[in-house]
Amino acid sequence: MDPVTVSVNDFDHGHYAALDPFFRIIEEGLAGFVDGRHFFDLLAEDVVFEYVISVPGYPRRVEGRRAVAELYGGYGSTMILRSADALAVHRDREASVIVLEYAVHGQAVRTGRAYDNHFVSVITIEDRKVTHWRDYLDPVAVFDAIGWPAP
Repeated sequence: MDPVTVSVNDFDHGHYAALDPFFRIIEEGLAGFVDGRHFFDLLAEDVVFEYVISVPGYPRRVEGRRAVAELYGGYGSTMILRSADALAVHRDREASVIVLEYAVHGQAVRTGRAYDNHFVSVITIEDRKVTHWRDYLDPVAVFDAIGWPAP
């Protein structure tokens, strides 16, 4: 059976507006290494995301572009990103791996507190598509923004 192809056109862009700064900095960091116009188009259909350092309740592993899109669809109910910066791109040509370091800035929806986090994403590319993504973040930054644990 042929796999179902998922295109960025299959996704409601407004549904992901809270993540636009993240999408833009990733697209900038991967420019020239992958094909696609939008974040989801950069991903292989069978991409695997692993959240190595994350927060309680977040999945440790997600498989498939559609599953990643579904996971990110709810982001705006928790955080709204305003900007992203501090991009550093490191490439291992022999292993087809790119490491992106970057920061995102925004606000937690429920508390209104500032959200500033730093990430390291280890990305494997095959045939000009992202096939594997390992993500590391500062969970304390998330806890501070969402007010967890409550005083």
